[in-house]
Amino acid sequence: MMGPAARILPCGTRLHLQHGPIDLVIGADGDRKVAFAAAEARFETVLEELVMELPLLQSQITRHSPSPNGTIARRMDQAIRPHCQTFVTPMAAVAGAVADTVLEAMRVATPIQRAYVNNGGDIALHLGPGQTFVTAMNDHQGQDLGRIDISHASGVGGIATSGRHGRSLSLGIADSVTVLAKTAAQADAAATLIANAVDLPGHLAIYRQPASDLQDDSDLGEQLVVTGCDTLSDGDIHAALDAGERRALEMQRENHIITAALYLQGHCRLVGNTGFTPSVRTQLYA
Repeated sequence: MMGPAARILPCGTRLHLQHGPIDLVIGADGDRKVAFAAAEARFETVLEELVMELPLLQSQITRHSPSPNGTIARRMDQAIRPHCQTFVTPMAAVAGAVADTVLEAMRVATPIQRAYVNNGGDIALHLGPGQTFVTAMNDHQGQDLGRIDISHASGVGGIATSGRHGRSLSLGIADSVTVLAKTAAQADAAATLIANAVDLPGHLAIYRQPASDLQDDSDLGEQLVVTGCDTLSDGDIHAALDAGERRALEMQRENHIITAALYLQGHCRLVGNTGFTPSVRTQLYA
């Protein structure tokens, strides 16, 4: 495998870092040269650090699981350990934890009013007073789902999306779940678990296979992941979103998330009132 690669994108204002499966796009206001140099330096060892503890990071976490040693691995562990009552491994927070770590290096290196680290759609975000961040949401077919509009006052430091059409395998049927939280690692873990909860166990319209049949190295092992879902009735969609909403509300009450938007077959359920504006083409289920 080639080592870490870095380049300034054609726009001239964003940095692209890539190493193996990790792919970051970074933006920053202020002394961009210093911020980008710090990001590149921190990124040099990211993949190596994760590989060193990979067996532990791919193992189901329990209350008695040992804590990892590396900085990124500890962020992953801290984000998912509160949810150890269900099946989850630290890998559920890996993208967010990497983004948080690189953003922190930038902030230590130079004062920044506004910066983000986008790790495949999971975003670590820093907004100083008066700063805002706006991004669009699209589904797996590129259709508009709405927008996210975040201000400094919101307290949001992380955005993450999960679902059965994403990069990772999912135990649930959500098309997507986007979460806003204080950190990207928290948002990443929560989006995974809420997306898993959007489900109709035993429903004949949902197709599943062991994760290991699809990916030899999956941290989900023999867990049954969703491989397909036929068109559901409105009642079934409502029931599946209810299940996801219950999980999201529990996480919100425990201060693990700020807001969540759950999407399934053209319907949306919002938990919280920060940041999300669904598109007009999406039916909002209150």
